Amino acid sequence: MQSIAVYSLKGGVGKTTLAVNLAWAAATRSSRRTLLWDLDAQSAAGFLLGATGKTGKDAQAVFAKEADPEKLIRKTAIARLDLLPADASLRGLDRFLFSLAKKKRLLKLIEEVGRDYDRVILDAPPGLTETSEQVLRAADLIIVPVIPSPLSRRALDEVVGFLDSHSIRRGPILPVYNMVDRRRSLHRAAIEAHPDWPVIPMASALEAMSTDPSAVGRLPAASPAGVALFGLWRGIEKRLARIARAA
Repeated sequence: MQSIAVYSLKGGVGKTTLAVNLAWAAATRSSRRTLLWDLDAQSAAGFLLGATGKTGKDAQAVFAKEADPEKLIRKTAIARLDLLPADASLRGLDRFLFSLAKKKRLLKLIEEVGRDYDRVILDAPPGLTETSEQVLRAADLIIVPVIPSPLSRRALDEVVGFLDSHSIRRGPILPVYNMVDRRRSLHRAAIEAHPDWPVIPMASALEAMSTDPSAVGRLPAASPAGVALFGLWRGIEKRLARIARAA
């Protein structure tokens, strides 16, 4: 089992849509037993996967070891893809983790719940918080979606600097330009400055997922967004293989 965090300091960068699509690619393209763990109190990942029923108040209780995460996991309509949903209780998770003072609680939980999976993908909450620090300590690979703009790039630099100065990061960071519109000169200039970063273009099929959960998995493989997304996933798998060999 290897874990992948999809994380951003800023909201509105397509983080959850990217996390859900990577989980879909893991389950369908790589035939991996995949768990998507939604750690964002907004529960957007669950919505995109059609988990709109009663969610309860147990998401935070998992961290207190008062709830068994395996009993909260839901099957999705996608073969080999399960969901550990978020709920409103995660709004208090930062305070709880701070009071708990156990910096690797999430890592230990991933090791326990991940025994039945090949990939665990974490949809992390935005910001530099106790929860996001736990995520970044736990993940084997950290995917950071970045909008091609100076402010998003500045936010990425702040995150990298903070993590390195505090020795928090466990796995390498992979920035991904997301929601790219090559018609915009600002976007083209950002891509030219970092031509080695993966690029996911703006696409109506990706935008549709925010209102139509059934759109997940319907991204045409031959479309520019589909080619970019599946290419990103192949690159992620290669990176994970290198990480496993080096371990």
